[in-house]
Parts: sequence; C-alpha cells; structure tokens
Amino acid sequence: MSIVRTLVVDDSEPFRRFVCSTLEGRPELQVIGEASDGLEAVHKAEELKPDLILLDIGLPTLNGVEAAHRISNLVPGATILFLSQETDAEVVAAALSNGARGYVLKLDAILELLPAVESVLRGQRFISTGVTPPHTTPPAA
Repeated sequence: MSIVRTLVVDDSEPFRRFVCSTLEGRPELQVIGEASDGLEAVHKAEELKPDLILLDIGLPTLNGVEAAHRISNLVPGATILFLSQETDAEVVAAALSNGARGYVLKLDAILELLPAVESVLRGQRFISTGVTPPHTTPPAA
C-alpha cells in the first residue's frame, strides 16, 4: 500500500483538526502540511508536491477555485478534493472545472470525507449528495 501525501487547506483551524484526525485513521493517508489561505496553499503545494489536496473555497488572500487552478498548473499530478460549505451549483461547476476531482460539503464531511477521498484517488469524480448538479443547457436544434 503506497502512502498518499496530503495537504489540508482551510481557514478554520477546528475544521482542519477534524479533517486531519479523520485522515489519521487511515495509515495510507499522511498529512504532510496544512495551510489557512489560498496563497499559502499554492506555495505549500508547489513546495511539498502532495498527492492529494483537500481544499476549501472560501479562503483569504486567494479563493480556493483560483488556488486550485494555480495548483493544477504547478503540481499537475495532485488530486484536488474540495471541502466547502458552498452549495451553489455554479460555484461547484467552477470548482470542478478548475482541476478538482471531487466536491464534499462540510456538513456531509463526517459521512462522506473518506469515501470521497477513496473515489478521487481511484480517478473517479465524487460530488456530495447535498449538492445540486449545475444546470446544463441543451444543445440548439
């Protein structure tokens, strides 16, 4: 079993603690760093080259969507999973189109964090059950 080097990014220290303690139960998931704002996340991702990044959207200095975009360019092999309280379908769509493989609502993280991590590490997309998928416009006839 290979070790998955993980970076946890959230401006709420108690939520970061929750995420880290949840991941500690899985020996293959090793937290190698934490960040509390978007710019710090970009710098730590570039420095540490994590395999997995758990990233909030509502971050100071640089929002998570823009941070994900930058990280995807700097560390193309990293898998990004958003952990956010934002439920707006357009925000979710923006997050997923900027390099993220999954999206978990913070309210659902107790039940969905580990299954989401497993899914995205297998290359599958994961979207929280509480998220309404973005509307798509049908093609013109």
